[in-house]
Amino acid sequence: MANYKRIFLDGYSYYLTVVTYRRNPILIENIELLRESFLYSKQKYQFTIEAIIVLPDHFHMIITPNYAKDYPNIIKAIKFYFSKHCNEKYYKHIQQSLSRNKRGMKPIWQKRYYEHTIRDEKDMKEKIEYIYNNPIKHGYVSNIKDWIYSSYQYLYSNA
Repeated sequence: MANYKRIFLDGYSYYLTVVTYRRNPILIENIELLRESFLYSKQKYQFTIEAIIVLPDHFHMIITPNYAKDYPNIIKAIKFYFSKHCNEKYYKHIQQSLSRNKRGMKPIWQKRYYEHTIRDEKDMKEKIEYIYNNPIKHGYVSNIKDWIYSSYQYLYSNA
């Protein structure tokens, strides 16, 4: 197994990508459950969501946790709550490895997630731009204003 090293710097923001297992497109169909999962995580940990986009099989977000070492737990809480309450009909058709089965994992989320520490304002701007262009990149919409599963409307509704 790879030796992942995460950077924990208080006061910094983190760009995160979380993907469903085998890119199963269940997130939009379960958007209310995903919102509840975020609320559950926010009850346990203090963090600000700077930007977010939810697509059918993954989400990107930038968060600023009050305590940097909390961000893995923030993701863990979101995944836990969603997995615990997700109806089996959304994933029972997906086969997974014997090792995942032995550990009692459900085929809902990839084990890992992508993390990038935001270094400066330029980096923040680039990641926000990437987030908001993601549904365009994947061919869901031609204009970000048409994608409702995003914080874009909240941040830029008067733009």
